[in-house]
Amino acid sequence: MSNLLCKSAIGIGIGIAVLSPVARAAQLDELQVFVGKGGLYVLIFVAVVVGLYVFFMRLRDKRAAPLSRIFDGGEPVHTVGPNTLVTECVRTMAAEKIGALIVMDGERLIGIFTERDALNKVLAAGLDPRSTKVSEVMTKDPTSAPPTMTIGSAMQLITNRRFRHLPIVQDGKVLSVISSGDLTHWLVKDQLGEVKEIVDLAARS
Repeated sequence: MSNLLCKSAIGIGIGIAVLSPVARAAQLDELQVFVGKGGLYVLIFVAVVVGLYVFFMRLRDKRAAPLSRIFDGGEPVHTVGPNTLVTECVRTMAAEKIGALIVMDGERLIGIFTERDALNKVLAAGLDPRSTKVSEVMTKDPTSAPPTMTIGSAMQLITNRRFRHLPIVQDGKVLSVISSGDLTHWLVKDQLGEVKEIVDLAARS
């Protein structure tokens, strides 16, 4: 790309030397426009590189933040008892627009019931959701994390274990349930917008 720009500029310069004053002035204007466009492209390129650098640096910092930064302590945790029928669980998940329910035996976390459980352990297995208890098809003793775990560690945990929902537990109490989508959204929110603003600013320069 740089060789092509140099050759083009040299060609224009040679042409200027052999032309009449009027044609030479026109060629000079053309050269200035050419150089101006080249400078604009370089500016845009630099802005994109800087924006991406800022994006990844902030992304690294956000991965070190604790999980407690994501959820609000006032958000409700949707729970059911072990004897709840699958039909009722699915209805609750659909009404609340959530992908998982925490299964509690009194104050003790004993399982989690997810959309994947409903598909693989109920429908695919040919069970009747109207007579199947959630305790029969839930994921027992699910992996949980304390609110002090970093977001980066939580993402690695979810990726390695291949599940989507992570209960956040402190002193035996379920504080929240965070999905892989929640983690990804929190990491990239505001960052892409800032990169776009930098590129737009360079383009308007």
